[in-house]
Amino acid sequence: MTSSRTPWILGGLAVGLTGLATSHAVALVLGVRQSPVVAVAEAIVRILPGNVAERGIRALGHLDKPFLLGCIIVGVTATFAVAGLLARRHLWAGQLVFVVLGVVGGLAAVVPKDFTGSQLVPVLVGLATWLVALPWVSAVLSRPDPPVEAVTEAVGPSRRGFLVRVGALGLVSAGFLLAGRWLSHGRRAVEQARELLHLDGVTKPAVPRTARIGLRGVTPWMTESADFYQVHTAIAIPAIDPADWSLRLHGMVDRELVLSFQDLLDRQLTEAWITLNCVSNAVGGDLIGNAWWSGVRVKDLLVEAGVHDGADAVLQTSSDGWTCGTPLAALLDARNALLAVAMNGEPLPLEHGFPVRTIVPGLYGYVSACKWVVDLEVTRFDTISAYWTSRGWAEEAPVKISSRIDVPKDGARVASGPLRVGGVAWAQFTGIEDVEVSLDGGAWQSAEVGYVPTNDTWVQWAVLVYVEPGDHQLRVRAVDKTRSVQTGVEQDVLPDGATGWHSVDFTAEDA
Repeated sequence: MTSSRTPWILGGLAVGLTGLATSHAVALVLGVRQSPVVAVAEAIVRILPGNVAERGIRALGHLDKPFLLGCIIVGVTATFAVAGLLARRHLWAGQLVFVVLGVVGGLAAVVPKDFTGSQLVPVLVGLATWLVALPWVSAVLSRPDPPVEAVTEAVGPSRRGFLVRVGALGLVSAGFLLAGRWLSHGRRAVEQARELLHLDGVTKPAVPRTARIGLRGVTPWMTESADFYQVHTAIAIPAIDPADWSLRLHGMVDRELVLSFQDLLDRQLTEAWITLNCVSNAVGGDLIGNAWWSGVRVKDLLVEAGVHDGADAVLQTSSDGWTCGTPLAALLDARNALLAVAMNGEPLPLEHGFPVRTIVPGLYGYVSACKWVVDLEVTRFDTISAYWTSRGWAEEAPVKISSRIDVPKDGARVASGPLRVGGVAWAQFTGIEDVEVSLDGGAWQSAEVGYVPTNDTWVQWAVLVYVEPGDHQLRVRAVDKTRSVQTGVEQDVLPDGATGWHSVDFTAEDA
């Protein structure tokens, strides 16, 4: 048996990575959304406490999921190396490590609500690969050490045999991945279906001139789809062919409805500008965007189904098992709560919920905005437990009056004298009446506010202030159309959204 640990470590890594490659390839071929690594990552997301998840979103933004996947891959890779080292003494010990990894992957695959038997197949194939490949590599490394006088003749062939087997595993891994990508059709087919989809009644967005305040540096009133913020728990984005999608509306209703994608398109489409923002958006944060949404009003479906007295909530479920509880009243009142099929005049991007998602103005996304929605259950809050509310977040989450300074940026250096400052403010469903700024703790000064066609969007604002040379602080607050003034009391995002006045510090210098 070779006394060096390095070949055993390399052998364990080669075996482990080969198993990952075969399992991933099988997942691609079967159209399984979750490879074992992704299944484990999503299982971790499901069990994370709400405050931990929120800190991750705040610290890493859209990089939170790549970071989690990277940590898992590093940890698994280290485990492969340990398995190789253990096999140096006892083959069964190394195989046991791989069995444990297989059990963890299997449990992660079984837990989701949308589990089907095919989701276990990639795990089983990967485990079988590990259990077969480890003895095959170990056989070369476990050969008895040759007599001293035969070392020169024996080391060469032994080393060559090891390298040949490790190289063969590398070729097998690459071959399986290439074959899996060639044979898979899931996401690629869905992307093609989206590109070919024609949505009658969906129009292109036309930004009202009155909504733009005309100050360079202020966030655009319409957010391009590619720039729209993303917050969801899915590690692998669901790829759902519209032909396979359906929505079930059931629970406390007179009649259950089951709608196909075409059934939805055959109904009257409503289009509206709606601003969405995440409850994790800190004061002055950018987890917010405004888009032109097209879809079917949820209210019409609920009226058709016939809602029972006593119901006060709708439990929404995504195709990946994520859930949110939405106040029934917000789906039945005058706001444009939509089953959206298009964003900015185009079919929804996959990462924003294609083929169908929900949009509810005036509520934070964690209680309303369900991407890849497939189920609506009319129910009561006292009988359900949704994803984020079970982790400490508030049950009902109306959007709070908020405002942000975009110009000048914090820490900016500007010319002294007249300075035009500006930003955005929002109070969806209620609407913004006024925006006020205070320079260096002085009196509040009203700003010019852009005119928008609906109360469901943010507004741009701008105002001219005069700054002397030196350091300054600018604060902003908004007033909604009920004359409620944005509070200056500072509160963190947990449990129902951040509060406080956004402020920036800047320096004015003589021109």
